[in-house]
Amino acid sequence: MGADIGRIPTTVDEITPGWLAAATGLPVEGADIERIGVGIGVSSALYRVHLRGDGCPPTVVVKLPALDEAAVFTSTMLRMYLREAGFFGELAEEAPIRVPACLHVSVDADTSHFVLVMEDLGLLRHVDQVVGMSVSDAERAVEGLAAWHATWWGRAELLADRGLTVSLGDEIYKAVLPIVFAEGLEKLGAELEIPPAISAVAARWLGAMPGLLDTLATAPTTMIHGDYRADNLFFEPGGNVAAVDFQLIGTGRGAYDLAYFVTQSLDPADASQHEQALFDRWISALGAAGVPPADLEGRWEDYRIAALFCLVYPVVAWRGMDAADARQMSLATTMLQRFDRAVGELDLAALL
Repeated sequence: MGADIGRIPTTVDEITPGWLAAATGLPVEGADIERIGVGIGVSSALYRVHLRGDGCPPTVVVKLPALDEAAVFTSTMLRMYLREAGFFGELAEEAPIRVPACLHVSVDADTSHFVLVMEDLGLLRHVDQVVGMSVSDAERAVEGLAAWHATWWGRAELLADRGLTVSLGDEIYKAVLPIVFAEGLEKLGAELEIPPAISAVAARWLGAMPGLLDTLATAPTTMIHGDYRADNLFFEPGGNVAAVDFQLIGTGRGAYDLAYFVTQSLDPADASQHEQALFDRWISALGAAGVPPADLEGRWEDYRIAALFCLVYPVVAWRGMDAADARQMSLATTMLQRFDRAVGELDLAALL
């Protein structure tokens, strides 16, 4: 995964041809850098690097800590950069779906300096989360998710013990989330119109949050992706799904990923019509992969609990978002509209 080259770059200006050559072992003679992913995520800064040099791939993607200090704080406290480094260092080879090849990864736990150089999946087909994913694509994404969960089913507690994942029941969540949720909700309310149903749920969400997490952290567990949504997914020519962004890999019940994916990646009308069928597809695929039948009972309640907890995503993300950025505004508005649909149709308020 590249040589140990000492000091980790702290800004994109330090991603020079010489640094890239030393880090990746590629014969890099020149590099042109463009920022990508603006309005897609806020926990990291993403760059596409166009390489020059015989034998180099045309492009690679470089990932650095977020440009927003609040996002860096949250990412540091939740060990997000450490998790992604650990994924590529020890877990990626087991992934049953395509993930980017890692060319170099380094992280400093004390300073939160982090750098990842990886394969560019940008030539694969991608679906804009704001537009929403088609039902056929969602079906393939759910099948890939089931394969992911089946791979680590019953093994994820050990991953948390080793520090490769963070359990959903970890005390760090209960310590950090009340702070960042309150800050995000205040900023969101000042800059956007929050649907009344969401406001009602948000007012009681913090009190319910510890119990939601404890439920989602108990067996049967697997390694969850943690941010399985359209913006982090790509589709290969044959239709198989590929995934990126492993900063939130965790130990918890697999329905967590499924609920977040369906409620946030599909248009509300499609989610309404196909939610149950997608859930059934996930259950069926897990069973076909050898997950014990007893472990598949009662997972619909997990799905509802996870859908309720996932209000945390748009609220906390808004702390680092810019209302003047059209794409970030569209993403936040879309996430709220889709969560509003889930609150009503899944009767999420009854879980509080």
